[in-house]
Amino acid sequence: MTVTEPAFFAIGVGFWLVALATLFFTTIGSGRNQISLARRRPGVTEQPSLLTRVTGKATTFVEQNVSRNARFGSRDLLEQAGLKLRQSDFILLVACIAVTGGVVGFVLAGLFLGILVLVITPFLAMLFLKFKTDRRRRKFEEQLGDTLLMLSGGLRAGHSLLRAVDAVAKEAEAPTSEEFARLVNESLLGRDLKDSMLDAARRLRSEDFDWTAQAIEIHREVGGDLAEVLDHVGETVRERAQIKGQVQSLSAEGKLSAYILVALPVGMFLYLTVASPNYVGTLYTSPLGWLMVIAAIVLLVAGSFWLSRVVKIKF
Repeated sequence: MTVTEPAFFAIGVGFWLVALATLFFTTIGSGRNQISLARRRPGVTEQPSLLTRVTGKATTFVEQNVSRNARFGSRDLLEQAGLKLRQSDFILLVACIAVTGGVVGFVLAGLFLGILVLVITPFLAMLFLKFKTDRRRRKFEEQLGDTLLMLSGGLRAGHSLLRAVDAVAKEAEAPTSEEFARLVNESLLGRDLKDSMLDAARRLRSEDFDWTAQAIEIHREVGGDLAEVLDHVGETVRERAQIKGQVQSLSAEGKLSAYILVALPVGMFLYLTVASPNYVGTLYTSPLGWLMVIAAIVLLVAGSFWLSRVVKIKF
């Protein structure tokens, strides 16, 4: 390393740490409930700091210049992932991470890595949202059988349906508690419980919860013992979950093989880039090399899509 490289490395790491601290205290830390200074000290006007004013202006700029119909970081995606962020906050967060990562990549390895990190960060953010959404849906499905038992138990204890839903919202774990608390709040605001439940089923893409909402609506029309109906629905849900677990365990070997086949060429390319940069550099210095890189990317994407369709079993 030359004399200037450690200095550039230290500056890049410093930028990275400062950016992370700024994002934490402005985006994540701002979501905490705090008592305003006017309530704690009457007559004293709270003066926002320079950092607060800058982040507020940046958030306002993003809100004014980003369409409400924009798919990236939309409110529906954030709600499905369970993130309590506004779309503007999420876009600003991703932009700060992308710029910071691009600067660090440029300092460490040059312009190519800096641009690569800058471009790939939004895609990684969407993958992160998808991962959070899928995990949240899967956890909700796993809790649904016990949730229906809690509902039927509350009805047998003499509570109304809304009171039983409120008990689930207070006693269940997330994300069930979050979704049922939303059902209670929407019902208190005058929305019909059936519409709220159907909307929650659409948001979570849960067929089992959609059946639960339909069963409750049918009971409201024809009458009967709702607790017994929920017991039957819960039994069906648990049987479906058991069969789904068996299918997933049988297909796990194929999925693992697909992951290894997709990761192997990418891992070898990254290893050769670090171990023998002159050998891999030939791909970037000739038209034939660029054609080979493009062909490899196209074939890798096509093969990944094909493997994903083979190992994905609709249930």
